[in-house]
Amino acid sequence: MKRKLLFSTLALLCFGGNALAGGPSADGNYHALYQAAPGASAEVAQVGCTEDLGCGCETPCDCDVAACEPDCGADAFVGCDAGCDVGCDGGCDSGCGCGFGNGFFSKLGGCDLGEPFALFGECGNLSAGGWVQMGYHTDAVPLFNNRPDEYQLHQAWLWAEKAIDTSCGFDIGGRIDYVYGTDAQDTQAFGIANDHWDNNWDHGSTDNGYGHAMPQLYMEAGYGDLSVKVGHFYTIIGWEVVTAPDNFFYSHAYTMYNSEPFTHTGALATLAVSEDVEVYGGYTFGWDSGFEDNGDSFLGGVSLALNEDISLIYATVAGRFADKGGVTEKGYMHSICADVAVTDKLQYIFQSDFLDTEDQNDQLARNTFGINQYLIYTLSDCVAVGSRFEWYNVEGSVLNQTAGNESDIFALTMGVNYKPHANVVVRPEIRFDWDDDLIAGLDEGEEQTTFGIDTIFLF
Repeated sequence: MKRKLLFSTLALLCFGGNALAGGPSADGNYHALYQAAPGASAEVAQVGCTEDLGCGCETPCDCDVAACEPDCGADAFVGCDAGCDVGCDGGCDSGCGCGFGNGFFSKLGGCDLGEPFALFGECGNLSAGGWVQMGYHTDAVPLFNNRPDEYQLHQAWLWAEKAIDTSCGFDIGGRIDYVYGTDAQDTQAFGIANDHWDNNWDHGSTDNGYGHAMPQLYMEAGYGDLSVKVGHFYTIIGWEVVTAPDNFFYSHAYTMYNSEPFTHTGALATLAVSEDVEVYGGYTFGWDSGFEDNGDSFLGGVSLALNEDISLIYATVAGRFADKGGVTEKGYMHSICADVAVTDKLQYIFQSDFLDTEDQNDQLARNTFGINQYLIYTLSDCVAVGSRFEWYNVEGSVLNQTAGNESDIFALTMGVNYKPHANVVVRPEIRFDWDDDLIAGLDEGEEQTTFGIDTIFLF
């Protein structure tokens, strides 16, 4: 009964109101629809734009000086792009000395992000980069962060890409990603229990040790408004992603870790129907498999920009998610993400995931329903604060659940994103978990309070 009521409420929220938004955002707000270049959305707020003039040569553009009012109005930060050399002479050079707190954050060391540093740079459509993420958390939350009380390397990431440009017709490109660290084992091709692809690239314990992974290796071709990628790539399901710079929080949601795929191997097409509508569709070899057949599934969805402040993403995968070694899982799952720019500084994200699968004997395998709500407030180009509240309902072979039982887990996370430099993000957070049925594997049992902090260095 409670799921029927929730589905009715969700339908009303997602399709009948004006307070929702979702999907890609052009204003620097956080989002997790996977992008071609992870790390690009790591800024706390939009800090400017650049115009490519050639191999590695860029120049600031579109610096709206007029938007930075001399009286330091509440919206002054919008036009104070850190990349604009001309600045704003009304006392708002960095956007941190005015607006909220009347310069409070300028007293903490200023908000001069500086020029972003690129180790490899770019040449035309060719680019390469990466980041290093290091962190510490007091207790284990078995959602990537499963090595408590230890300062660790989560992600040492390298990527290279040739982005496609279809403005003049047909183009072809591709991308490769490599990662080493404690997060690597969770983004390997673990969907098949053998040593195919990168599934045996472990360094230390196979439960929570270090390892290597190559989560993306694909070619992409496009013509006009249509593009198709073929190979091994990240999923389009959900809001949170594996790539650290593209998430607001250090820790992850139960829904993301237990009910969503991370990678697919197959083909995925994207069609820009209009400026406000994109549709996706493709075929994949199940969930989290490398270049080896692990099932047959459809992957697709639609992204809608309802207006300037509201957008919505529906993504789904259906079919056989796993079919190897006598183990079969088949079914359906979807993710609905709504993103609302409540004000210029306040962003609200609502996500709902539903998963229902059966095994080879047509018996229940997994049945989960999750709701995640995010509220993110941008104080300046350097500082943003946020919260995430999750309700996760599980039945079947999920976590340490007993067959035939149904359980609920709740989690509240509050955190800060601080950017001392354009290439550095520091993310302290405090997290509260409630698990009455003891299925999540928390260090402290039914209730747990965890402090965590990480730093991401982009290059």
